[in-house]
Amino acid sequence: MIHTYHSFSPLIFSLCLLKAIIQAHSQLLPGSCNFESDTCGYTSDADFTSWTLHKDGRFVNDEMRILVSPTLDQGEWSCLRLIYQIIGSGNLEVLQRTEGKSFDRPLWSGQVPSDSWVISSMDLPNSTEPYKVVIEGKPGQIPESSVVIFEIHVTPGYCLDCDFEESHLCGYSNQWNANVNWFVGGGGTQLFHNIPNDDTYNNKTGHLMYVDSVYTKTFKEVAKLVSPMTTVPLSGCLSFQYQRSKERGNMFSVFTRDRLGQYQELWRSASMFLPLQVVFEVAFNSPSGGRVAVDDISFSPQFCKPTFDLSIADCDFESGLCHYTQDQATGSSWKRVSVKPNIFRNGDHTTGAGSFLLAHSQPSPHSGYVSRLISPTLPGNMKYCLRFYFSLRGDALEVYLQPQQRSSSQEKIWTQGENTKEIWIASDITFQTSQPVLFVSNCRSVWDCGSVALDDISVSQGDCSLAPALPGHCDFEAGLCGYNQDKQGDDADWERRRGPTPTSYTGPRGDHTMGLGYYLHMEASAMLPGKSVRLLSRPLRASSGPQCLHFYYHMYGSGTGQLKVHLSKEGEDMLLWQRSGEQSVSWLRAKVEYQCDSQHKIGFEATRGLSVRSDIAIDDISLEAGPCQSNDSLSEHTSRILL
Repeated sequence: MIHTYHSFSPLIFSLCLLKAIIQAHSQLLPGSCNFESDTCGYTSDADFTSWTLHKDGRFVNDEMRILVSPTLDQGEWSCLRLIYQIIGSGNLEVLQRTEGKSFDRPLWSGQVPSDSWVISSMDLPNSTEPYKVVIEGKPGQIPESSVVIFEIHVTPGYCLDCDFEESHLCGYSNQWNANVNWFVGGGGTQLFHNIPNDDTYNNKTGHLMYVDSVYTKTFKEVAKLVSPMTTVPLSGCLSFQYQRSKERGNMFSVFTRDRLGQYQELWRSASMFLPLQVVFEVAFNSPSGGRVAVDDISFSPQFCKPTFDLSIADCDFESGLCHYTQDQATGSSWKRVSVKPNIFRNGDHTTGAGSFLLAHSQPSPHSGYVSRLISPTLPGNMKYCLRFYFSLRGDALEVYLQPQQRSSSQEKIWTQGENTKEIWIASDITFQTSQPVLFVSNCRSVWDCGSVALDDISVSQGDCSLAPALPGHCDFEAGLCGYNQDKQGDDADWERRRGPTPTSYTGPRGDHTMGLGYYLHMEASAMLPGKSVRLLSRPLRASSGPQCLHFYYHMYGSGTGQLKVHLSKEGEDMLLWQRSGEQSVSWLRAKVEYQCDSQHKIGFEATRGLSVRSDIAIDDISLEAGPCQSNDSLSEHTSRILL
């Protein structure tokens, strides 16, 4: 819905958006620096080459270097704006480092070269723990490449907040159009006869953003004012003031735009994409279309809709059905089971030895014996990512949106009817609804009935394709994630593979992450007995508290050798965890809790057994701060090591 007003007075418009607490502040917080007189407490990481501070007040880097801020103890939400330049080629990354965590949390990265300085904005969420900002710069291979940092600004509030009084305009940018564009107005100067002379608070020296139709050449000329891309999930209400002249030849709209370029109009819907940009768009039909001005964009901590805990829609079925229910009207027969893995049936997906849901279909006079599993109701007008794991034998699995009234038709959003060859397959579905999700198992035909297995259902907000990467996690879908083959301490390399291994009766049928994705594996047939492959993490920082290493391993085959996890410190290896011999036909989960007071690496070493049926595989490695959470009901072992 587009609002047209016949007056030219300031108006306030509120929109539902992502989590936000914004106040208009101009003061700089600790962590800010222009590097003109000193480094403001920023230091080079002692484990890497130092940055070079030039006399003109800028940090320059011509090889891989890491710059670390002083400790910041800012409980409220703040915004970091980095003014930088990449010359030739290179990469610049900003991370957040919290004491006691070996991995830094990525905030932003960029690698696009430019002929002048560029501004990038990133949110620093409110935190009860002190932290440091880490800036990693790495020039590329092009001669004379360098990465330059000019200034760092840290201000209270969210990066989307802006009153347009600063020269950097809070990172907002005009998406260039040859004829109509957003400009800075106000400031006590009358630029054109039909442009407002002051900002929306009647501040004679204040500034605002405006767009005018005077240079419109074609039908529906469009001008777009684009915010910086948000770097964290947000929810709350977006507010801004705007002025709109009485001419009717313009349309003023506000959208969000995600990283895939998809738009969502906020004035008709409060649905969000994560991460997103806010786009203020004005379209003119003629040179007499008037003008539109925008100012004082801000957020309120008050939510437009009640908050909702999405975790109630997550379930791994280890302790029951969680908040899921069965449709008793159809005689639904999903059953929670735990099976001992064998060559005909995998264990559950969560641990390899836990529980999952299983539905057996039977012939019936109807279209097939149907089992229905119903999720909790999700709040409406939101975009969700649904992930689950399934395994089919003869049956079909379908996913619907359950209507509020039984008389209404169900909307099918996903279906699968192909046998999965006894492996767990991951599926991601992006949808938007206020209805429960319905999992339906049925026979593909009266002659073709079997079973459906279901496990590890999770729901998150936003588009599945935009799921953020977790620090310290590697599923090997896009490579080795910073892990490296140990060329000096092993006899061969781990192989990145998808699907089954070449040798029968050994190795996994598919990866743990997706079922159809990648994992790392040691191919025994290409090695001699007793030979090893070894994978090393990048250097990890010391930690004052416990760390928990999670990973999945697969050791199946009559000649299976040994899998070890080492901690490498100061040239010495210390054993953290090991398994020998055949373990299971399924992927099993391992947890290793350790504490180390100096820089170290984690190494995965697989040793070939006596026969070619000795393949070993690993997948889904993650490292988290804090102790490992044990579950005694699962047949997994948690090792605890203090070093």
